[in-house]
Amino acid sequence: MSKKKKINKDKDKDKTVKSINNNIRSSVRKLNPILKGIVGKKVDIAIRDLQFSEKRITKDIRKTINSAVANAENNFQYDIDKLVVKEAYCGKKIIMKRFRPRAKGRAAPILKPWSTVTIILSEVKQMESHGTKS
Repeated sequence: MSKKKKINKDKDKDKTVKSINNNIRSSVRKLNPILKGIVGKKVDIAIRDLQFSEKRITKDIRKTINSAVANAENNFQYDIDKLVVKEAYCGKKIIMKRFRPRAKGRAAPILKPWSTVTIILSEVKQMESHGTKS
């Protein structure tokens, strides 16, 4: 009853870089729409979009993307201009539980969730240009 693991040999051909931020003080529900908005975009456009967002948590996501770009440049010597956000996902971590005193001796729970964000960048061979006539 042992599970056999499939070894994917095509993984070496695909140029990907990963960066993980394990301590983000926000819920997964608030992170998911932001991460879905940057998937498939070039790195500089994704960072620009996050920079002009009004959400507090975009600062931590930008740091994670910049870390992945630095990994690609220093560890793998990839071209920064050809990097694209291939995947961006988040997962739940711990939930700090606090209590707020209420009327008549009762207490109301306060949940403070933490999340982890993973950004995977990929180097694209040829960039497609959309909407230009030249």
